[in-house]
Amino acid sequence: MGIILSGLAVLLAYLLGSIPFGILVCRFLGKDPRQVGSGRTGGTNVYRTAGIGAAVITVVGDVAKGYVAVLLAERLVPAGTYGAFSGWAMALSALASIVGHNYSVFLGFRGGAGSSPNVGSLLALDPLVCGVALVVAALALVVVRIASVASMAVSAAVLVGISWMVVQGLLPPSTMVYGVGQLALVLWALRPNIARLRNGTERRITFRKGPREPEAEAL
Repeated sequence: MGIILSGLAVLLAYLLGSIPFGILVCRFLGKDPRQVGSGRTGGTNVYRTAGIGAAVITVVGDVAKGYVAVLLAERLVPAGTYGAFSGWAMALSALASIVGHNYSVFLGFRGGAGSSPNVGSLLALDPLVCGVALVVAALALVVVRIASVASMAVSAAVLVGISWMVVQGLLPPSTMVYGVGQLALVLWALRPNIARLRNGTERRITFRKGPREPEAEAL
């Protein structure tokens, strides 16, 4: 039963992650982020498409997807009843929410880059590590003003923080699957951004009025 419930939790997490909040918010405003900039559906491109208010709503929704996915796994597969299955269900559900965001079944398996649901999943798994990762990302954003670098900084900090918590016995070893997997998913999604970073053509974030370039997309 533990395996069945874990599989159900992962499936529900993927479906939650697939909810395209960026599309829904922009559609309400008569716009489509897929027709602007990078064509992704995360908060950065929604900001480019419909402004800061729409972007904030999108990010909140996308963070909530990851958070709820992990909590749902915890409820469906409680540690007191299913032991180690609970840790695996939560770790894999966290990853599934990112996969759903990046490859939404509702959008022809396209979407964003996974940073927002990643933050939500981490918040549910360990708020302390989440706080540290966000501080690292904020510092990276202030210093370099490149969204993709901040996104990768979050993922790297997550892996380091999760590894430390596992070594200290504060999180189950299965959480390492999430730590490694989330970094791999985000780096894979940001391949175009990484190529531009190597070429020195990745755009920095600005808040000037006027057209915004797709290179800043990282959510």
